[in-house]
Amino acid sequence: MKTVKTVEMKKAKDIVSKYHSERSSLIAILQDVQEAYRYLPKEVLSYISKEVYIPLTKVYEVATFYQAFSLTPQGDHIVKLCVGTACHVRGAARILDKLERDLQLKPGQTSGDYRFTLETVNCVGACALGPVLVLDG
Repeated sequence: MKTVKTVEMKKAKDIVSKYHSERSSLIAILQDVQEAYRYLPKEVLSYISKEVYIPLTKVYEVATFYQAFSLTPQGDHIVKLCVGTACHVRGAARILDKLERDLQLKPGQTSGDYRFTLETVNCVGACALGPVLVLDG
């Protein structure tokens, strides 16, 4: 039988309190929650919704609009490979193949031990250096 992991809420309460439950601080609150938990747990999003008086649907709207936020747990190390045009023509596909084999992950997946998350992005703003891989930001 699979056990459900409960989210420790003290961090979330401290973060919301830090911003005095201000509606205008929603993005800052979500950024801090993302940093603290490495994703945005649904229990925490519900708590934020109640505390800052923003409908849960609006909280999810913000959380899903920005790529910086994740609704699923992320690994300790985030591996982002640029697959934009400049990086693609310079061999990003070969690097992606090697990463997939070595990490045993597809883009968008996190390893079972939460050590790595593999992502592809369309640009990291360093086209002249491509192909580019960003590790942990």
